[in-house]
Amino acid sequence: MREYLTRKMRRLGFFFREAARGLLPDSRYYQRLALVFGALAGQDFAPEVYARVNYYNRLDQAFVLGDSAPRARDLSRQQEGTFYYYDFKDVLRYFPADLRLNWLLGDNILIPEQPAIVKSRPIGDENRNAVVLKLDKLRHYDLYQFKDRLAFRDKRSAAVWRGILNNPLRVALVSRYAGDPRHDVAYVEKPRLQCDKPPGSPLKVSRQLEYRYVLSVEGYDVATNLKWIFGSNSLCLMPRPRYETWFMEGTLEAGEHYVELRDDFADLDEKIAWYDSHLAEAEAIIENAHRHYRQFSDARNETLVSLLVLQKYFERSGQVQPQPFSGRYFRGA
Repeated sequence: MREYLTRKMRRLGFFFREAARGLLPDSRYYQRLALVFGALAGQDFAPEVYARVNYYNRLDQAFVLGDSAPRARDLSRQQEGTFYYYDFKDVLRYFPADLRLNWLLGDNILIPEQPAIVKSRPIGDENRNAVVLKLDKLRHYDLYQFKDRLAFRDKRSAAVWRGILNNPLRVALVSRYAGDPRHDVAYVEKPRLQCDKPPGSPLKVSRQLEYRYVLSVEGYDVATNLKWIFGSNSLCLMPRPRYETWFMEGTLEAGEHYVELRDDFADLDEKIAWYDSHLAEAEAIIENAHRHYRQFSDARNETLVSLLVLQKYFERSGQVQPQPFSGRYFRGA
């Protein structure tokens, strides 16, 4: 009940904050952007900042948006009132409302034909048309803030997973391990795909963190629980990810940030036995996961990276003049 009320209050707080921000005139945001970019023109900023900008926005050549592309002001006509709308608007309002850009919001697993803003995209070298922003961030980053008070060695030596059945990978996990007394694996809600196992009971995050090993399995796109696992003292076990978001899942290395499992999960017990007998190795992976997780905890830095991602998009589409720092920091400039 406490976790439920905490998430409810965070949702309410989110909407109150967004309502307050909506009262500020757009001119205030234009002024803030000028100050931010003016400060960047005369100084070097951390290499990881522009590395992330160029990771999210891989557009290395100019492109032309046709007159059919929506303008920034058109966002409210399609998405108003959603988490995606507010997250996108928080960054977009810094730029003139008549600028054009494409967007594909929601659980996207496609590469658009024209460069577009997305929350998620396939991992690979040919995904440059999918420009990533930090969207749906309340669900993915803010709802499950917690303090994991159990050390890895003090947790139960077993694996845990909860989720909905919405792809074959999750069906494979549940078919093999649901009801297995060695682990606590179950799906919740009505299955979206056929499965011969009955649903289980929900299990709040604080209870899942009593286990040494938490399974992360992609859903419609990425796995929502990956972020809070990386912020915990449990070890993340998962198949190699296929999709990525602002969390840069495509940069994660098996054996360094997580333990890779086969797609049929047949090696789960083998991997658990190994790390139960190599505790220091498991703890080193967890520390690397913490280091990755901390990249996304500085609010001012997150805003800066988001603004630069959009600035690069508008520059590449020829709608705004390059900034003095663009040639140094935007790959392909």
